[in-house]
Amino acid sequence: MKKSILLATIAGTAAFAMGTSVHAQDISKIYKDRTVTILVGYGAGGTYGRTSLLLGTHLGKVIPGKPNVVVQHMPGAGGLKATAYAYNVMPKSGKNLLMPPEMIVASKLLRPKKVKYDVNKFTWLGRVFGQNSTLAVRADSGVKTFSDLKGKEVIVGSSGKGSPTFLIPAMLNALTGSKLKIVTGYRGSRKMQLAMEQGEVQGLALGWTAWESAKADWFKGKKQFAYALVQSGYGPQKGIENVPMVSSLLKNDEDKAVARMLASASVIGRGLVLPPGASSTLVAPLRAAFAMITKDEAFIKDAYKRGLQVNPLTGKQIQKVVSDLMAIPEPIVKRARGIIFAKK
Repeated sequence: MKKSILLATIAGTAAFAMGTSVHAQDISKIYKDRTVTILVGYGAGGTYGRTSLLLGTHLGKVIPGKPNVVVQHMPGAGGLKATAYAYNVMPKSGKNLLMPPEMIVASKLLRPKKVKYDVNKFTWLGRVFGQNSTLAVRADSGVKTFSDLKGKEVIVGSSGKGSPTFLIPAMLNALTGSKLKIVTGYRGSRKMQLAMEQGEVQGLALGWTAWESAKADWFKGKKQFAYALVQSGYGPQKGIENVPMVSSLLKNDEDKAVARMLASASVIGRGLVLPPGASSTLVAPLRAAFAMITKDEAFIKDAYKRGLQVNPLTGKQIQKVVSDLMAIPEPIVKRARGIIFAKK
């Protein structure tokens, strides 16, 4: 996989057209007077919870048959518990959808024996938004810039080894010599932010939308509460362009290749997938419904009310990105696996 392939796929968002009719297949009989459940692998309150509720409010209006849409939470292992359930157990009727964790691809590549799913067998319906994972630390930690981390241990919270909250700090430790001590077991970004506010941990690597929507005031003023130190993605996030990219901290191509693999989280973002085995007749109309709702003015307005972004990718675009990511050369994957999970 080459970076240019991914960037070309992402750039296609700007030209993405609503060419497929929601009624490409008549699936209204499947959904009329029925309930669709969105499964989320994180607790309520964070960006996963709020995005799922946003979709729950609006998506049923454009799915043929206009089903009721509800949200079910199954937190654990950085979203991997819910993902494994969706792959192995979830009903395949089309009335159960998964909001996959943004590290779904990286987790499979890095932990193939632990992760019990085949990424390519999920069918992506689309993405609401993507975001860069951003490491931030309390101002009273004594750290103001990323270079400060090399001489001082900082405790960071994590929801599990499948989450950017673990993978980004672990990667930084391995590639830059930072001294981030990772404490796992937290459920959801809001609980982790509370732990940071109370001094239980000193920092977190969360998506910038989670920071901006819940704790924007932390990063403002002469006596700001926290500093954003570094961001992981394929390009700078709007609003924090001055925060260095992980890739800018790395010198050799092998290290940068590892960083790009984890940066895939910024592309996957917050979206929905059908589980393996769901009927192919559902794909076109559900993808069209998803694309339609992410262009709807009421949906966009509601998203910003909830502190969320809307920068969609189509299901087809995401599927291509996932396929390209899963084709990353094995030497790069093996190296990433060895340095991130060494002695863990």
